[in-house]
Amino acid sequence: MSTPTTSVEELLLTADQLLAARTGATAAGRHRGASLALRTALELSIDRVLDAAVPGLADTTMRAKMLCLHCYTAAETARRTNAVWSHLCLGCHYHQYEIGPTHDQVRVWRTEVGELVGTLTI
Repeated sequence: MSTPTTSVEELLLTADQLLAARTGATAAGRHRGASLALRTALELSIDRVLDAAVPGLADTTMRAKMLCLHCYTAAETARRTNAVWSHLCLGCHYHQYEIGPTHDQVRVWRTEVGELVGTLTI
C-alpha cells in the first residue's frame, strides 16, 4: 500500500468545507465533491485495517476488501461500511438522467463515515 498524501482527517475536513458552501462551486458539485472526499476517507480507513491484519491485503479491489472486512471487524461495522460506501459510490458518479445527492443525504453520509472512521481506527 502506498502512503497517502492526504490524511483521513483532511478529507473529512474537505467534505465539511464543501458542505458548508465555503467554495464557489455549484451545490451539485459541492455535494459530489464531498461524497468523493468521504468515500476516499472511508477507503483509506479500510485499507489501514486490512493492511494491519494482513500486509498486502489492501492491494486488491474494494469489493474484495468489503468481503474481507467481515473477518477483521465486527459484522455490524462491516455491514455499515459496505452500505455507506455503496451510497457514496452512487453519489460520486454523474449521470445526466439523475439528480445528484442532496445536502441532507451527504450530511447523513458524513456522520456515518465519521463514526466508522473512529470505529475502524480503534
